[in-house]
Amino acid sequence: MVLNYIWIAFFIIAFIVGLIRLIFFGDTGIFPLMMNGTFDMAKTGFEISIGLTGVMTLWMGLMKVGETGGIIGLMSKAVGPLFRRLFPEIPKDHPAIGSMMMNIAANMLGLDNAATPLGLKAMTQLQEINKDKDTASNSMIMFLVLNASGLTIIPISIMVFRTQAGAADPSDVFIPILLATFCSTLTGIIVVSLYQRINLFNKVILLYLGSFTLLVSAIIWYFSTISQQQVATISSVSGNLILFTIIFSFIVLGLVKRINVYDAFIEGAKEGFGIAIKIIPYLVAILVAVGLFRTCGAMDFLVEGIRLLVSAMGLNTDFVDALPTAFMKPLSGSGARGMMVDTMNTFGADSFAGRLSCIFQGAADTTFYIVAVYFGSVGIKTTRYAITAGLLADLAGAIAAVFVAYLFFH
Repeated sequence: MVLNYIWIAFFIIAFIVGLIRLIFFGDTGIFPLMMNGTFDMAKTGFEISIGLTGVMTLWMGLMKVGETGGIIGLMSKAVGPLFRRLFPEIPKDHPAIGSMMMNIAANMLGLDNAATPLGLKAMTQLQEINKDKDTASNSMIMFLVLNASGLTIIPISIMVFRTQAGAADPSDVFIPILLATFCSTLTGIIVVSLYQRINLFNKVILLYLGSFTLLVSAIIWYFSTISQQQVATISSVSGNLILFTIIFSFIVLGLVKRINVYDAFIEGAKEGFGIAIKIIPYLVAILVAVGLFRTCGAMDFLVEGIRLLVSAMGLNTDFVDALPTAFMKPLSGSGARGMMVDTMNTFGADSFAGRLSCIFQGAADTTFYIVAVYFGSVGIKTTRYAITAGLLADLAGAIAAVFVAYLFFH
């Protein structure tokens, strides 16, 4: 529903701005330019989607090998002690805990197809122990914010889009995204814990969150002490090494579990092919709307207005060109994806704005969409502070994205 309003708004704004330029400024070429832009963006959306097919097929095949080999189960066990402290009102050994842990693990691996059904199942199980069926429980809100914060270890789709956009090293945003999304998730946990009066100084919680925070802080400190060239080299090498190590571990686990690794890969690859084809109409639709918004001049007006404000504050303005992705992310995942693609097409995949838009895309998830789908699936009408906590996590992720982008790429 939100995307519907955004999509319509883009067309209305483009039409009004076009009329103003024609009537008041005599710009007779604006509507031919807008129509040509519409056709060009439709073609671009189709070409990008087709180009995604091969890479998406590869990655989804590899992810299926990991899933079948039991990597999700291992990750679930690893975060089990933390989950039991963050969800104190859930009875011990309740099936919702397993579903939630597997959902989070699937999200961390970028397995959206597996994560969503698991998330809806977990929400249904949480509703069974919810005393007020119309109002979100504490556990529901914590679970939803963990999803909305978008903690992802392997940002598959973003790397795929960077490949399609011609990036020299599509995985160079891997570590920056990991740092930004961690900040988003940590903020979400802290905000919800304050609302719910969860003791964040519990030994287990401190051990988990403290360890991760120290690790992230150490990474940021180290990269801040070396040259930009060294940052780029180490980030690229370590990012690709970590990714390849994860893939290798998937295959080894599959062998240990004695599964047919090849058949598992083919099964996942088929899903990847289907996803790449299904995305065509959505990507074309949003790119056409974004293209119109940019061609008519509305996007430039918005961005330049923000640039003037930031410049007046004495701050560097290079990050402003990527802000449309950050603005769109809480509202629409596909809309933010369209903004990210448009930014890379306009400024280049390896430009500062292009890379930052990818970090924005990976820093958090689509808060309003997740609230609508997860709460809507069980009939929750009163969301309490869920949206507030989700948006604060989004904001933290966006701020962290700007910070790490300057650290790594500026």
